[in-house]
Amino acid sequence: MGKIRVATLGDEAQEKKHQDAAKARREAKKLEKAHIKGLGLKGGQQIKVVEGVELKPEYEHTQDSTKETEEVKKKTKKVRIRVRSKRYQELMGQVDKTKSYPLKEAIKLIKKTSTTKFDGTVETHVNINAATLPKDKPSLSGSVNLPHGTGKTRRIVIADETVIENVTKGKIEFDVLVAHPTLMPKLAKVARILGPKGLMPNPKNGTVSADPEKRVKELRGGELTWKTEPDHPVIHQTIGKASFSETQLEENVATLVKSIGAGKISKLTLSSSMGPGIRVDVTGL
Repeated sequence: MGKIRVATLGDEAQEKKHQDAAKARREAKKLEKAHIKGLGLKGGQQIKVVEGVELKPEYEHTQDSTKETEEVKKKTKKVRIRVRSKRYQELMGQVDKTKSYPLKEAIKLIKKTSTTKFDGTVETHVNINAATLPKDKPSLSGSVNLPHGTGKTRRIVIADETVIENVTKGKIEFDVLVAHPTLMPKLAKVARILGPKGLMPNPKNGTVSADPEKRVKELRGGELTWKTEPDHPVIHQTIGKASFSETQLEENVATLVKSIGAGKISKLTLSSSMGPGIRVDVTGL
């Protein structure tokens, strides 16, 4: 049936007193039943403020700590720590990261630290001194004919109607596309396909030529283009295979440095597939 409350007629002050007492009991029960998980209180309890009820001083610190915890969670980002393999760490132990090696010594280390089962690729990573770049166009590009090539066979094709049709169908069977200037308007319709892949013929990289056949022979002879990254003054370039002789690698690196200009280079690093980076002293190259 519930509780029976007796009202005293004619005594409004007494009635008001009973109502206030009942309201206080209800609000006290609300405060006792208010629980939130996560504060580490007994039973996983946490105190929250009920509208219209003043929070007791002994619980105020719990509210502040909740806000701090939520702010820390928002600011905290998961950081993946890259753990190198035991093999890589052993190879790194053979390289002094604080030293710039003469080219001959660097090449010997490249050969020594390239221990992959396949014929690894040797790359150069060249940092350009930003002060040497034009202020209006902070980039650098050029071409070089490596005396011993890169060790990679490139599929070089001359653009024609058939090639354009194949590209439209998503069939791309070349690594370099050379075009005559008169064919460039027709190639424009596949520019959206070739452009993102870096395969669109361009006069700057020497793939647009009035004599495409001659240009193909030059490119097959080992000529390649190099350029800085769009947002950073860094050049990444393949200069051979781990199976190359030390002399072949030395001559390829020296030729590339000469093409770029040793005075423009602030740092040059050599690395092989899955091997550590080896810093090279470009003085005298």
